[in-house]
Amino acid sequence: MNLFEHVPASASEELVSVLLESEAVRIERIVSTGQKSAEDFWYDQEENEWVVVLQGEAKLQFADESELRCLKPGDSVHILAHRKHRVASTSGAEPTIWLAVFYN
Repeated sequence: MNLFEHVPASASEELVSVLLESEAVRIERIVSTGQKSAEDFWYDQEENEWVVVLQGEAKLQFADESELRCLKPGDSVHILAHRKHRVASTSGAEPTIWLAVFYN
């Protein structure tokens, strides 16, 4: 699979494709086209996550930080399990392509 193929220019919801999955790890390609988390929603995941932006831009907000994290192509972040976070914004000008690795 080419991570840059079959990328919609717009969609009502994020497109999540599981690329690889085992008991220990799950790798996903996520395509955002302007989506963001609901104002009162925080991810509180059971798994650790490492995510990198391959294309586009995004802003992440962590419950324990006052500043937003601005991510551009090549930027990555490691999110430990149960660290509350949310997607504050994603680029509306072009699709944002994420590669996310979830593990225990």
